[in-house]
Amino acid sequence: MSSVPDNARITIELNPREQRFYDRVRAYVTTPQPGAPSGFWDLVLLLPDLAVLLFRLARDPRVPFVSKAIAAAAVGYVLSPFELMPEIVFGPIGLIDDLAVVGAALSRLLNHVHPDVVRTHWAGQGDALDAIQRVVSWTETQVVGRLRGALRAVVGARTGRG
Repeated sequence: MSSVPDNARITIELNPREQRFYDRVRAYVTTPQPGAPSGFWDLVLLLPDLAVLLFRLARDPRVPFVSKAIAAAAVGYVLSPFELMPEIVFGPIGLIDDLAVVGAALSRLLNHVHPDVVRTHWAGQGDALDAIQRVVSWTETQVVGRLRGALRAVVGARTGRG
């Protein structure tokens, strides 16, 4: 019998050569600080985890059909080469539309699926609901807010008010 309690956590420190490449890139690009707002690169690195979450939710029998269809459509958009801002043309900036679509789909799903169901399918680090909230907040302020401002400027210029 072991003298280590069952609830003891074992932390294994890996040297940099043994860390997963994705984890090393994430650590280099983002500097997580508690309470700090998420940046573009932080959210881009969440995109694969969020796409996997949507895929898993689309397959879960506890998720309503319409929510499954929205999840599948969002995953299809992320994987599709035909987008508003294709990554092959715009580079990493082309991921903005993917973040917006994934954020909108997950926001809608959270209104129709119990949070515990969402959490059971989360493969990323931290809490799934926190990650979703960060993506939704960022897209609302950085994407939607800037689009509104640009549209107001265009409309104001055409009407002579700008």
